[in-house]
This record gives sequence, C-alpha cells and structure tokens, in this order.
Amino acid sequence: MTLEDVARAAGVHYSTVSRALDPNKVWRVNEVTRKHVQAVARRMGYQRDMVASGLKRGRTHTVAVVVPDLGNPFIAPILRGIANRLESAGLMPLIGETQDDSERLERILGHLVSRRVDAIILAAARLGDASVLRRVSRQGIPVVLAVRKVPGNRLPACTNDELLGGALAAEHLLALGHHRVAQLRGPSDFYSTLERAQGFSKAVAKAGAVELTVASTAGSPTPDEGARLMRLLLDRSRSVPTAVFAHHDLMALGALTAMRERGLECPKDISLVGFHDLPQVDRVTPPLTTVRQPGEELGRIAAEMTVAMLNSPAQPPSSRSLAPTLIVRQSTAPREPGSPPIESVRKSKP
Repeated sequence: MTLEDVARAAGVHYSTVSRALDPNKVWRVNEVTRKHVQAVARRMGYQRDMVASGLKRGRTHTVAVVVPDLGNPFIAPILRGIANRLESAGLMPLIGETQDDSERLERILGHLVSRRVDAIILAAARLGDASVLRRVSRQGIPVVLAVRKVPGNRLPACTNDELLGGALAAEHLLALGHHRVAQLRGPSDFYSTLERAQGFSKAVAKAGAVELTVASTAGSPTPDEGARLMRLLLDRSRSVPTAVFAHHDLMALGALTAMRERGLECPKDISLVGFHDLPQVDRVTPPLTTVRQPGEELGRIAAEMTVAMLNSPAQPPSSRSLAPTLIVRQSTAPREPGSPPIESVRKSKP
C-alpha cells in the first residue's frame, strides 16, 4: 500500500496525502480534507514506512528517554507526559534505565548515539556527568535535561523549583510551631536534592529556628536509606528534632518505620514531611504531608522542548522551572506548648 494508492482512492493529489499523514505537516491541510484522507488511509490499512522516511530526512523518528530507576513511582507520570507528547509529533520514545550508575549512563548514551536517535531526554544526570553530556551534545544530537539539571552546560532543562520545594516544607513546619527541625537528605550528587536542602535550610535560618544535622546523606532515595538516616538522627546523644523533612516520600516511609521501632508516634512526637506526593502516600498511617511536583506536566514540557529543538535547531528553547505545591495531610501537627522533650518521650517508651 503506497501513498499513490491512497491518493487515488481519496481523489486528491499525492502531495496532499503526504502532508495529511505527516504529523509535522498536517497543519498545512484543511480539516475536512485531512479527516477524509486519514479515514481512507485507515480503511485501506496504510502504514507509513518510517525507515524510508527516516533515510530520506536523516531522521529515525525516535527519541531516547533515559531515566535513573524504572521502579521509582515518580518516574511513571513523567514518562506518560513524554510519551503522549512525542506520539502526537510522530515520534517514538525509547526507554533506557541507568540504575543511577554513571558508567552505565555513559554506555547507554554511546549506544543511543550509534543508533542515531533524533534526540535524548535525560532524567538521570548526576553532578559528575557534565563531561559526558558535553561529548554527546558536541555530536549534534539535541539533549534536553529533565528533573535533574547539571551546572556547567548550556543544555535546556525542564526541572522543578527545588529551592521553593524545600522552603515550602520548612515554612509549613515552622508555622506549626516546630523550632527544632532536621532533614533526611537525598544523594549528595543530585543537584535537585542539593537545592532542596538549601531551600529548607534558608527558610529555617531566616526564621531563627534550629536545624539539627545528620552526618550522612542517602545513597539512593529508598525506604531503607530513609530508615537508616532516621535512626542516626534518633541516636543523637542530645536533642532530637520535633519535625523532619525527608527528601523523598520513599525515604519518609522508611523514617516512619524507624520511628515506630523507637516507640515514637507521628505526628504526636515527630511531624514528618515527604517529597513528590507519590501514589498511595495518602493511604499510609498517618497519611503523609508532602510536597507535590507536577511530574506528568514536567514530562510533557520536556518533550515539547525536544520537538521544538528538532523543528528549529538554531533556536534552542529556554529552560523551564515548575513550581511545586504543599499537600497537607495528617503526618504533621502543631507542636503543643509545654510538650515534653522528645528525648524524655523516647526514654519512657519501650
């Protein structure tokens, strides 16, 4: 089945059929003709030959999407946003997973370059990956950073406003009367978690409150790491906080486990705020207060930026930063005046 066959059946010129069935040119055909041609093509079972089209234009109609961890619930809505936008542009996403390993990232990027993908959306960059990104971008493949940006390059990025996210968590806890707070920090080589921590610390310092520190950061944003950091915090020989901000909802779930091990209740003894608003965190006990990030919107915008780069290589899009929102649930509560120190509560419980 060829374009000429469809053109004869539809009673229009070959070039009209070509435009009506090409997502990048369909706007050049009026709606009535476009719908007629597309209906005839569907009835006849016509399929575009993407390989032939790619050879003709020097395109493969594929965009690589590289993520750190397919098991992370935060990744799914981002992928959905990307896939929906790419499909509407006639592009197919190819998914790669780095497992947050920089060597694996370098290998994956090498494979993608050799397979001549049209562009790369990278959501798995760490601070040490700047040189790898420069090598890939020098080969002429458009690269858009998503979720995590990497200083020292000019690649367009679609990220969340991490400074604001950290500040929202701090301001919420401070407004509840908590003046001794702490963070369970995410990986130290994610620019996103560094900014998240900075936003929280600045808000705490501005309010004249006390931030207690944990002498470690998470190797990865998992429940086990959240539990480990929470135990370190509770093992302090002196004061412990009345409220904690975990840099990831999964870490917050681990922190809840560690609190229960010590006989502490949330939020009666320690209030807890997470980050991302993952599915089901409203169903845990207690439902988790968290900072929501617009994952699907972020994915859609990153894909739009990619399509724009493919259509206008000489005009790279500007970077975007999306604002998060605070979702208040039952894991945070006011610190009652005259409440006993957490240390005494901890010692009185088994």
